[in-house]
Amino acid sequence: MKKLFLTILACGIFITPAYASPIISNNKKDGILRFKSIYSVPETAQRFESFAKEQGLNIVAKVDHQAGAESVKQKLRPTRLIIFGNPKAGTPLMQCNQSAAIDLPQKALIWEDEKGQVWLGYNSPKYLSFRHKFKNCGEEAVQRIENALNTLARKVTK
Repeated sequence: MKKLFLTILACGIFITPAYASPIISNNKKDGILRFKSIYSVPETAQRFESFAKEQGLNIVAKVDHQAGAESVKQKLRPTRLIIFGNPKAGTPLMQCNQSAAIDLPQKALIWEDEKGQVWLGYNSPKYLSFRHKFKNCGEEAVQRIENALNTLARKVTK
């Protein structure tokens, strides 16, 4: 399965299932892609970690912001951050423009909004391309990463 995903990632070919969750927001001002999740924050985070590892991604760190808030006697709805990546995917972007390193490895934010809806969001690689001016390099890598993250987010949230 891992080899299949890496082959698909290298070719930039993805098939999106019909039941996939819609992207709710692709706000060009903030560059965050958001997906509604049918799972709780902890379950969405666990599913993200599991599927990301299956796809050959490294989990670099996990942050439970709600637990951090509780440690200083403050309240925060469930909010988790997962920092993940793959040097094969990220290095070409940093070679293109080293300023991309400030946004890499990539991050996934999973949170519960004020209505109880759980979301998974991440920085759009296309937005990062614009931010770091990958004009004559990195376009293919950005598209492959965008496709891979989109597929992963849809699988995790539905």
